[in-house]
Formats: sequence, structure tokens, C-alpha cells
Amino acid sequence: MGDTAGVTDADDPLDDWAPLLDDLARRKGSAREMGGTDKVAKRRAAGRLDARARIDHLLDEGSFTEIGTLVGQVPADGVVAGSGTIDGRPVMVGAEDFTTMGGSIGPGSTAKRYRIAELAELDRVPLVMLLEGAGHRPPMPGDPAPARTPTDLIQQARLSGRVPVVTGIMGASAGHGALIAPLSDLSLMTADAAVFTAGPPVVKASLGEDVTKEELGGPEVAVASGLVHNVAPDDAALLDDIRTYLAYFPSSAWSHPPRREGDDVGPRSVPKVLDLVPKDNRRAYDVREVVAALVDDGESFEVQAGFGRSIVCALAHLGGEPVAVVANQPMVLAGSIDVDAADKAAHFVQVADSFHVPLVFLSDNPGMLAGTASERAGILRAGARMFAAQAQARTVKLHVTLRKAFGFGSVAMSMVSFSGQSATYAFPGAILGAMGSAGAGEALGADEDEAAALRKAEMDAAYRSASGLGFDELIDPRDLRNALLSGLQRGLSRRQAAPEPTARTTISP
Repeated sequence: MGDTAGVTDADDPLDDWAPLLDDLARRKGSAREMGGTDKVAKRRAAGRLDARARIDHLLDEGSFTEIGTLVGQVPADGVVAGSGTIDGRPVMVGAEDFTTMGGSIGPGSTAKRYRIAELAELDRVPLVMLLEGAGHRPPMPGDPAPARTPTDLIQQARLSGRVPVVTGIMGASAGHGALIAPLSDLSLMTADAAVFTAGPPVVKASLGEDVTKEELGGPEVAVASGLVHNVAPDDAALLDDIRTYLAYFPSSAWSHPPRREGDDVGPRSVPKVLDLVPKDNRRAYDVREVVAALVDDGESFEVQAGFGRSIVCALAHLGGEPVAVVANQPMVLAGSIDVDAADKAAHFVQVADSFHVPLVFLSDNPGMLAGTASERAGILRAGARMFAAQAQARTVKLHVTLRKAFGFGSVAMSMVSFSGQSATYAFPGAILGAMGSAGAGEALGADEDEAAALRKAEMDAAYRSASGLGFDELIDPRDLRNALLSGLQRGLSRRQAAPEPTARTTISP
């Protein structure tokens, strides 16, 4: 028996522990006050969420477990970090605290940012970063001497294609902290946010240029550059969008996307498509309405709607299964694929493929956008990037040619045979070829009879292709949903082995 001298039944262990526990509670309480009650109250009075309130809104109620609360010389060293759940699934999250030294990054917060990214990889869960900070701060008295330490950006880059990475920009975000945005699968910002390499004071000092934060990196700039995918009106809407987006994806590339049950998961005819898609291929229509008609409950989450607008990229459910839709938009450039559209689609396809989300291509385009401006912008490079992304995709791929598919545009949209599609369909009357009959006639110097023959051959193209199994089947437009459901359900039978990350090493920014 051990020595029990001096211990009686009346002794309470809490008496010994109380000073330590009180000190711990005091220290943590101080850290959780962030930049102080006045600064936090000021933000709340302005209708803005602070870093901790943002995390609370994002995560399931009561699920947040903080790490590194006592790191650094200032509260949480300006970054609140830890884990929690979204719809019951674990995630890692970090939120820059603007009330504490402008959300700037110190040695302690660098370590925390690295740690949550490391845990995201080790535990195979998504990483969400919420940004509002000034980048690295100057060294403070008492900071450790600079040493060879890992940077969080290296670890964040390693997550690419392995776990979903989502970034929300919720104020001014500059420098090192902002660099996670281009490394993310999805980056969002609020309408009053801005993101840039360096802020207006640095630009003024180094270049003599007077600019506002909005002119430098507000939504108009960030969306036009392709850096930011989506814009939300406020903090709450952005956080809700993150929850919605992650619901389409598995926790990691080692699992399959989660199925969603509901009232609209079975077969049904879509007669509305006959009204939505004009037979005359020169008439425009909104392909978003076609997507809404065929997917479950008419619901989808569009990605990067303000960039590369001649292609629509949207997440939806089809028969309860998450799918990634890539659709030409005839309302913009007649559906021609320009540089921005190709870059957008390439990234979207790579993200979907990395996490085993089936791809649905709806093709209606006259090819890649021609012209001197398009060539100078690099349309062949961008088109090749889009083609390579879809050709290398190993997830389930389904294709439908709605009206037309010309040249390299048809290849980039996964129309051409032997590109690993589980199903390829076309509507009757779809026109195909290297180029339209009018362009072909001009190129060949065709006379009137030859031009007429070219037009007839164009109109017969779908039947001619189908006769050689260029498509698996020509379908009645009213059967669009059912045909896609059939191909999807069969394609999903390939999930007979545990999923793994793709052989690709990274998703291109």
C-alpha cells in the first residue's frame, strides 16, 4: 500500500488544484475577450461578426474545440483556431481576429495555422480559413528569435486534392494570410471585403499610387481576376454558403460524396426542356433554367457566376447524388468558350474529380472564342488546360450535346468518344463538326449548291454520328433527366473499391 500519511477523508483535492484551475480559467478568459470588450462591441454595433462569432455561426452549435488558446503575447495571437463539425462532419477552422492587432500574423499564429492544416491532412477533414488580417506583423519584444520554422502555406498546398479547402475573406486581407485564397478549392468574399498582395499604404509608399482598398482588391477586382469565386452580401450569408458547398463533397479524397435523400430523387420527364432549348441554334437561352429543370428540386450552387460567364459551373444533386455540372451558356458569346470560361471550368473539373464528384457536361457551343483579342489572351493555352482537366478526370463523366458542338470546344466539353464517359447523348438535330457550315463555306469558297450541301450535312450530323456510335444514344429532350440518371446510376457501380486521391499532385490555382 502507498503512503497515505497526512491524507484524510476530509481533504478535498480541489483545494490543491484550485489556484492552478483559477489561473487557467483567467488566462483563457482573457484570450477569449479578443481585442477587448470595446473593440468587440464596436464590431457588433456595426452589424459585423467577430472571429469567434463567425466560427460559432459556421459550425454546428457547441461543436467548437479550440487549440492554441494561450499561444502568443496577445489574445490567441490574433488567430482563433480549432476543430468542430458541419452537419455532423469534422472540419478544421481558423479565423483571423481583426480586433487583435488587426488580425496580423505572429510566430504563435504561424504555428497554429500550420497545425490546423497539418491536422486536416492527418485526420482527412476539410480546412476552412476565415480571413480579415494585415499579414505578418513586425517582431514584438519578447518574440522568439527568427528560426527555421515551417510556413503554413507549404502545408496548405499539400492539402490540394486531398481534403476540401475553402477560404472566406470577410474584411481587408493582405499579404501572407491572403495567399490561402488562390490555393483554395473555393474562395468567397463579402461585399465589403478586399484582398490584395499589399494594402494601400504599401502601394502608396512603394509606387506612389493612391488607391482605396476597394480599387485595389474589392469584389469587382477579385472576381474579374478570377481570384475569388463567389461574393456574399454579408458574413452570415458567406458562412452559410460554405456549409452549403461542403455538403456536396466528401470529407476527403479517401471517401465518396454523401448522398442526399428527398422527394425528388427518382426518374421524371422534363417536358419543360422543349420550351427552354430553342430548336434554332442561333437563338439564345439561359442554360441555368435547363439545369434547374433536370436536377433534384431545381436546386444548385453556382460557382464563379461572375467570371467566365459563357460557361456555367454548378453543384447540384441528381437522383440524390452530388454532381458537378459544366454547361455552355448561349446567352454569353453564343456559348463560345473564352479564356476565363476555360480556366474556370478547368479548375472546377479538377476539384470535382479530386473528390469523386460525377461530372455532367451540357454542350451547346460554336467552339473556342476566335479573334485577335482571344488569341492574345491565350485561348489555346486555356482551352488546352480545360481539355486536359476533363480528359484526365477519372470520376464518372456524362455528356449531352444539346444543340451544337464545334471544333476544340466539343473536345473540351467531353463530347468526343474514348474520353472515359459513362454515357454520351445528344438531342436530335444537334449540329457538329470542325466548324459551322457558314464558316466552312467561307473557308472552302463554296458556291451556292456546295453551301446548301454543307448546311444539310450539318443538320444531319447527329444522325450520322449516332450511326457510328459517336453517341451512345440520341434522346428526346424530355428524357434528359432520366437518361442522365440511368448513366449516373450505372457509372456509380464503379465504386467497388475504397476511393483514393487522384494521381494528379495538385489542383492548379
